[in-house]
Amino acid sequence: MKGEIVYLYAFDVANEITTSRVREILSEKPFPFEIRMDRTLPKDMPLYKPLAIAPAPLPSLLQAHPVRPLVRIYDVGVVTIMMRVDFTAGGVGELMPYHHPVLADGRALDAVAKEMCLQVISSLQDSIVGRSEYEMVPEAYTVFCLTDLSSPRDVNQWLAEQRRAVAGLLSETPAERLSEAQVTEILRIQRSFENSDLVVVDWDAALIVDLENYLDDVLYALELANLQLEELRVMDQRLDRYLDRAYEDLERPRLPLLGSTSISLRNLRRFRMDVTKLTDEITHITKFFGDWHLARVYLGARERFYLEQWRASVEQRLAQLDKLYSVVHAEANEQRMLVLEIIIVIFFALDLWLLFKGNK
Repeated sequence: MKGEIVYLYAFDVANEITTSRVREILSEKPFPFEIRMDRTLPKDMPLYKPLAIAPAPLPSLLQAHPVRPLVRIYDVGVVTIMMRVDFTAGGVGELMPYHHPVLADGRALDAVAKEMCLQVISSLQDSIVGRSEYEMVPEAYTVFCLTDLSSPRDVNQWLAEQRRAVAGLLSETPAERLSEAQVTEILRIQRSFENSDLVVVDWDAALIVDLENYLDDVLYALELANLQLEELRVMDQRLDRYLDRAYEDLERPRLPLLGSTSISLRNLRRFRMDVTKLTDEITHITKFFGDWHLARVYLGARERFYLEQWRASVEQRLAQLDKLYSVVHAEANEQRMLVLEIIIVIFFALDLWLLFKGNK
């Protein structure tokens, strides 16, 4: 069998990237990504199109084959890097070593992707808004793509014959050790449009079989789901840390006349607006796919990545943030009323004192 291994890396690098300002990335002119339009789909259907460049292959080989990178820039503040390497194998089991890619020069492919991302960030300085303050830990995902099965033409029948081997590959577990229940669970999310194509989505890896040798549209759908997982995961961490700091600030004693409550209130309001905007933007990029098959692939990946659970976690913390905002707002109003009452009492006492002194 022949095909390629595709490694997807999603890096959260900023709150926003103004793609309209981007003229060059790594000294190359970017181009908008396009998917094929040969299937039936609604006319004038909008599709999110990130900017992309295809740099030269890496100088070092992986399993004696060149590695072809592809960089995409998303205006939600994410840089994705796709690494593609061809392979020829006698069976599915021979692809197991590709789970941990190491180049011929000894460098891990993950480290090379991170280094390339840093170079991309450096070339986008004028377009980045709100650089991320956290360490870049990418959301990595491996896709095994088969484009030639030698003889079978019905890929669904081929999967039925190779189901245990495929489950072992996707779970990085020897096939003979897997229970039948686990094999069924790994292969549960399948999508197929014709007898010549098939997609199986698991948590850490996916299998794409496309005998027509057109993989980019399906890879794009998986990349978007992986991107959203990275954004929701980072957002959840940011909310946790921010809420912890906010609670600590509120527990500290404050003097009402120093305006510390107003500062906390202003910070909470700004952060809540930023998170709400980002949540809406990462949802918008998959609002319209046009191609129903791609939409089904994305929905399968969304289910496997538990994106709805991640989104619910973020929304729960947003609700906590709203509650905290209300508490701080009420506290600020109470402090203002207290100050006003004290001032009124002081003026009333002063008026009485002056009146008493005048009578004397």
